[in-house]
Amino acid sequence: MAANVAVIYYSATGTTYALAQSLAEGAQSAGAEVRIRKVRELAPAEAIAQNPAWAAHVAATQDVAEATLDDLEWADAIIFGAPTRYGLPAAQLKQFLDTTGSLWAQGKLVNKIASSFTSVATKHGGHETTLVALNNTFYHWGCIIVPPGYADPVQFASGTPYGTSFISNNGTLAPDETALNAALFQGKRVAEIAARFVQG
Repeated sequence: MAANVAVIYYSATGTTYALAQSLAEGAQSAGAEVRIRKVRELAPAEAIAQNPAWAAHVAATQDVAEATLDDLEWADAIIFGAPTRYGLPAAQLKQFLDTTGSLWAQGKLVNKIASSFTSVATKHGGHETTLVALNNTFYHWGCIIVPPGYADPVQFASGTPYGTSFISNNGTLAPDETALNAALFQGKRVAEIAARFVQG
Protein backbone atom coordinates (compact mmCIF):
# COMPACT_ATOMS: atom_id res chain seq x y z
CA MET A 1 0.00 0.00 0.00
CA ALA A 2 1.40 3.39 -1.01
CA ALA A 3 1.98 6.18 1.47
CA ASN A 4 0.59 9.71 1.49
CA VAL A 5 3.46 12.20 1.47
CA ALA A 6 3.12 15.94 2.09
CA VAL A 7 6.04 18.10 0.93
CA ILE A 8 5.52 21.46 2.62
CA TYR A 9 7.93 24.28 1.90
CA TYR A 10 8.68 27.97 1.85
CA SER A 11 10.70 29.49 -0.98
CA ALA A 12 11.42 33.12 -1.75
CA THR A 13 13.25 33.01 -5.08
CA GLY A 14 12.67 29.38 -6.10
CA THR A 15 15.69 27.45 -4.84
CA THR A 16 13.84 25.60 -2.09
CA TYR A 17 10.87 25.09 -4.40
CA ALA A 18 13.09 23.32 -6.94
CA LEU A 19 14.30 20.97 -4.20
CA ALA A 20 10.69 20.41 -3.08
CA GLN A 21 9.72 19.40 -6.61
CA SER A 22 12.52 16.83 -6.75
CA LEU A 23 11.57 15.46 -3.32
CA ALA A 24 7.99 15.10 -4.53
CA GLU A 25 9.16 13.37 -7.70
CA GLY A 26 11.27 10.96 -5.66
CA ALA A 27 8.32 10.12 -3.41
CA GLN A 28 6.10 9.57 -6.44
CA SER A 29 8.68 7.22 -7.93
CA ALA A 30 8.17 5.03 -4.85
CA GLY A 31 4.42 4.95 -5.51
CA ALA A 32 3.40 7.60 -3.00
CA GLU A 33 0.50 9.96 -3.40
CA VAL A 34 2.06 13.39 -2.97
CA ARG A 35 0.80 16.82 -2.04
CA ILE A 36 3.27 19.64 -2.60
CA ARG A 37 2.22 22.72 -0.65
CA LYS A 38 3.69 26.14 0.02
CA VAL A 39 3.20 28.04 3.24
CA ARG A 40 1.78 31.54 3.30
CA GLU A 41 4.03 34.45 2.41
CA LEU A 42 4.39 36.90 5.29
CA ALA A 43 6.56 39.54 3.65
CA PRO A 44 4.86 42.75 2.48
CA ALA A 45 4.28 43.19 -1.24
CA GLU A 46 6.60 46.22 -1.26
CA ALA A 47 9.54 44.11 -0.06
CA ILE A 48 8.84 41.37 -2.61
CA ALA A 49 8.57 43.89 -5.45
CA GLN A 50 12.06 45.23 -4.70
CA ASN A 51 13.62 41.84 -5.51
CA PRO A 52 12.89 40.80 -9.13
CA ALA A 53 13.67 37.11 -8.49
CA TRP A 54 11.37 37.03 -5.47
CA ALA A 55 8.55 38.75 -7.36
CA ALA A 56 8.99 36.40 -10.32
CA HIS A 57 8.85 33.32 -8.10
CA VAL A 58 5.72 34.51 -6.30
CA ALA A 59 4.04 35.01 -9.68
CA ALA A 60 5.24 31.67 -11.05
CA THR A 61 3.93 29.68 -8.07
CA GLN A 62 0.65 31.51 -7.49
CA ASP A 63 -1.26 28.33 -8.36
CA VAL A 64 0.54 26.14 -5.82
CA ALA A 65 -1.92 25.43 -3.01
CA GLU A 66 -1.14 26.70 0.47
CA ALA A 67 -0.56 24.16 3.22
CA THR A 68 -3.34 23.47 5.70
CA LEU A 69 -3.62 21.36 8.82
CA ASP A 70 -5.60 18.88 6.75
CA ASP A 71 -2.47 18.19 4.71
CA LEU A 72 -0.63 17.18 7.88
CA GLU A 73 -3.46 14.98 9.10
CA TRP A 74 -3.76 13.32 5.66
CA ALA A 75 -0.07 12.56 5.36
CA ASP A 76 1.68 9.39 6.45
CA ALA A 77 4.96 11.23 5.86
CA ILE A 78 5.77 14.92 6.13
CA ILE A 79 8.77 16.60 4.52
CA PHE A 80 9.41 20.22 5.50
CA GLY A 81 11.75 22.59 3.70
CA ALA A 82 12.73 26.23 4.03
CA PRO A 83 15.71 28.43 3.30
CA THR A 84 17.99 29.24 6.18
CA ARG A 85 17.58 32.52 8.02
CA TYR A 86 20.45 32.98 10.46
CA GLY A 87 20.78 29.22 10.90
CA LEU A 88 17.05 28.73 11.48
CA PRO A 89 14.09 27.98 9.16
CA ALA A 90 12.47 30.98 7.49
CA ALA A 91 9.72 32.61 9.56
CA GLN A 92 7.06 31.76 6.99
CA LEU A 93 7.43 28.03 7.68
CA LYS A 94 7.80 28.60 11.42
CA GLN A 95 4.51 30.52 11.43
CA PHE A 96 2.77 27.54 9.83
CA LEU A 97 4.30 25.20 12.41
CA ASP A 98 2.96 27.46 15.15
CA THR A 99 -0.60 26.77 13.97
CA THR A 100 -0.37 23.01 14.53
CA GLY A 101 -1.10 22.96 18.27
CA SER A 102 -4.56 21.45 17.88
CA LEU A 103 -3.21 18.44 15.94
CA TRP A 104 -0.36 18.05 18.43
CA ALA A 105 -2.74 18.18 21.40
CA GLN A 106 -4.89 15.45 19.88
CA GLY A 107 -1.89 13.24 19.12
CA LYS A 108 -2.68 13.28 15.41
CA LEU A 109 0.96 13.74 14.38
CA VAL A 110 2.38 10.89 16.47
CA ASN A 111 4.25 8.18 14.52
CA LYS A 112 4.22 10.01 11.21
CA ILE A 113 7.40 9.69 9.17
CA ALA A 114 9.22 13.04 8.93
CA SER A 115 12.18 14.56 7.13
CA SER A 116 13.58 18.01 6.29
CA PHE A 117 15.54 19.93 3.65
CA THR A 118 16.92 23.44 3.18
CA SER A 119 18.82 25.88 1.01
CA VAL A 120 21.39 28.45 2.05
CA ALA A 121 23.03 31.51 0.53
CA THR A 122 26.60 30.77 1.62
CA LYS A 123 28.88 27.79 2.21
CA HIS A 124 28.65 27.79 6.01
CA GLY A 125 25.30 29.53 6.23
CA GLY A 126 23.53 27.16 8.60
CA HIS A 127 22.50 24.07 6.63
CA GLU A 128 22.70 21.64 9.51
CA THR A 129 21.36 23.92 12.24
CA THR A 130 18.30 24.64 10.09
CA LEU A 131 17.66 20.95 9.49
CA VAL A 132 18.09 20.13 13.18
CA ALA A 133 15.79 23.03 14.10
CA LEU A 134 13.10 21.62 11.82
CA ASN A 135 13.61 18.20 13.37
CA ASN A 136 12.96 19.70 16.82
CA THR A 137 9.33 20.08 15.78
CA PHE A 138 9.19 16.42 14.83
CA TYR A 139 10.51 15.39 18.24
CA HIS A 140 7.67 17.27 19.91
CA TRP A 141 5.13 15.71 17.60
CA GLY A 142 6.39 12.17 18.26
CA CYS A 143 7.34 11.58 14.64
CA ILE A 144 9.81 9.05 13.31
CA ILE A 145 12.58 11.02 11.62
CA VAL A 146 13.97 9.52 8.42
CA PRO A 147 17.06 11.36 7.19
CA PRO A 148 18.79 10.46 3.92
CA GLY A 149 21.87 9.43 5.89
CA TYR A 150 24.55 7.93 3.67
CA ALA A 151 22.15 5.31 2.34
CA ASP A 152 23.01 6.21 -1.27
CA PRO A 153 26.28 7.32 -2.92
CA VAL A 154 24.69 10.65 -3.94
CA GLN A 155 24.77 11.66 -0.27
CA PHE A 156 28.57 11.61 -0.23
CA ALA A 157 28.52 14.17 -3.04
CA SER A 158 25.70 16.29 -1.60
CA GLY A 159 27.48 16.77 1.69
CA THR A 160 24.89 16.15 4.39
CA PRO A 161 23.24 13.08 5.92
CA TYR A 162 20.72 15.33 7.74
CA GLY A 163 18.67 16.31 4.70
CA THR A 164 19.10 17.76 1.24
CA SER A 165 20.59 21.23 1.08
CA PHE A 166 21.96 23.49 -1.62
CA ILE A 167 24.19 26.58 -1.60
CA SER A 168 22.62 29.20 -3.87
CA ASN A 169 25.58 31.63 -3.74
CA ASN A 170 23.31 34.44 -2.57
CA GLY A 171 20.57 33.39 -4.95
CA THR A 172 22.67 33.38 -8.12
CA LEU A 173 22.71 29.58 -8.57
CA ALA A 174 19.81 27.18 -9.17
CA PRO A 175 20.03 23.69 -7.62
CA ASP A 176 22.47 21.55 -9.57
CA GLU A 177 22.12 17.92 -10.63
CA THR A 178 23.78 16.65 -7.45
CA ALA A 179 21.37 18.51 -5.19
CA LEU A 180 18.34 17.51 -7.24
CA ASN A 181 19.42 13.86 -7.22
CA ALA A 182 19.93 14.04 -3.46
CA ALA A 183 16.40 15.39 -3.12
CA LEU A 184 15.05 12.64 -5.38
CA PHE A 185 16.71 10.04 -3.20
CA GLN A 186 15.47 11.60 0.03
CA GLY A 187 11.88 11.75 -1.24
CA LYS A 188 12.02 8.14 -2.42
CA ARG A 189 13.53 6.94 0.86
CA VAL A 190 10.91 8.73 2.96
CA ALA A 191 8.08 7.33 0.85
CA GLU A 192 9.47 3.79 0.99
CA ILE A 193 9.87 3.84 4.78
CA ALA A 194 6.41 5.38 5.20
CA ALA A 195 4.89 2.66 3.01
CA ARG A 196 6.34 0.00 5.30
CA PHE A 197 4.56 1.58 8.24
CA VAL A 198 1.32 1.93 6.31
CA GLN A 199 1.45 -1.76 5.38
CA GLY A 200 2.08 -2.71 9.01
